Amino acid sequence: MSPFKKALLFCHRWLGVISGLVVFIVSITGCIFCFQDEIQDAMHSYRTVENTGKPYVEPSQLISEVKKAYPKASPDYIYYYGVERPAGVLANKGAEGYEYVYLNPYTGKIVHHETPQTNFFIIVEYIHLYLLLPPAIGKWVVGVAVIIFMVIMITGLILWWPKRKSDRKRSFTIKWGGRWRRVNYDLHNVLGFYATSIALILSISGLAIAFEPVSRAIYKTANIGRGIKYEDEVSEPKSDSLKRSGMAAKPVVDVAFAYARQQSPKAQMFLIHNDPTVSGAIGVGAYPKSLHYANASGYEFDKYNGKLLKTYALEKKSPGLRLNEMNYDIHVGQIGGVTTKIIAFIASLICASLPVTGFIIWLGKRKKSGAKNNKVRKAVHHKTHKRALQAGV
Repeated sequence: MSPFKKALLFCHRWLGVISGLVVFIVSITGCIFCFQDEIQDAMHSYRTVENTGKPYVEPSQLISEVKKAYPKASPDYIYYYGVERPAGVLANKGAEGYEYVYLNPYTGKIVHHETPQTNFFIIVEYIHLYLLLPPAIGKWVVGVAVIIFMVIMITGLILWWPKRKSDRKRSFTIKWGGRWRRVNYDLHNVLGFYATSIALILSISGLAIAFEPVSRAIYKTANIGRGIKYEDEVSEPKSDSLKRSGMAAKPVVDVAFAYARQQSPKAQMFLIHNDPTVSGAIGVGAYPKSLHYANASGYEFDKYNGKLLKTYALEKKSPGLRLNEMNYDIHVGQIGGVTTKIIAFIASLICASLPVTGFIIWLGKRKKSGAKNNKVRKAVHHKTHKRALQAGV
């Protein structure tokens, strides 16, 4: 083996030992999270409602119902998930945390409520993101482990790639009839090869969600040659509490929702940010597919008089911004529907297995090396003893 490959092998092994446990946890939780919507739909009847064909109730009515149940809470976010799904309100209870309230979008009545921190899949998500550590710390632990994992995948591909074409067919298959150590070796190398491209995409999209510099790098790369200023750097539209002239005749949140539905008639899902701060505006995101967060159009309104402040039309967004807004759907595998979810699920499962199969290989080589050293020591001791007898000692 060349010195270069020896160095790669050293990095591959020891980086794997350092990051293995975190990679296993992050991968297995990602695997579990892939089908969380489908699993929860099957488990909980409140996640679906009968489509009556009637118009949705106004957001202000949903807010009113939530305020009755939680008088001190601030309904920060309102969701309309689709014609056969409940609406949702995320109520901020201050020091007590958040309460997620599900309501029938046709009657405005509460059908269920829960504390997000008690939801199994929210817990899984927090493990995936932060390992249940404080977010400021956990984000970096996971991020560094993911970067190390990407290096491991690339070095492993270089080390494993067969030199001769005649060996490639054999190298791309698992020898199921071999001894268990051989099968484990093939599971590590062959499955690692097939999962590498998907694993790198999942890793980069996850890093882009967690770290702004990665998101900006993707943005600039996708916009190469266009000279487009980073759109999120544009100052956020803000309403002015001193300029309340022309107060809206109806609640601004209702005006905002009605305008967004008119401008995005084909959208299935709407997310309303009802910012409670004095300087904030009310924002509405319109999403083409329910529970998918890519390809959205956005609208910002003055929270006092309902005046439209800014439009984030999908067709006017730069390629970089559109790609960044796809990060969540890419990361959880739902960007292409069930097919890509299955691919992400299998890739995540393989990634979870790689630290295990790699550790078994590493442990086996250490034992083999130790046994070989013991054999050498015994041979040296035997020769020394034989010479001593011959010398009459």
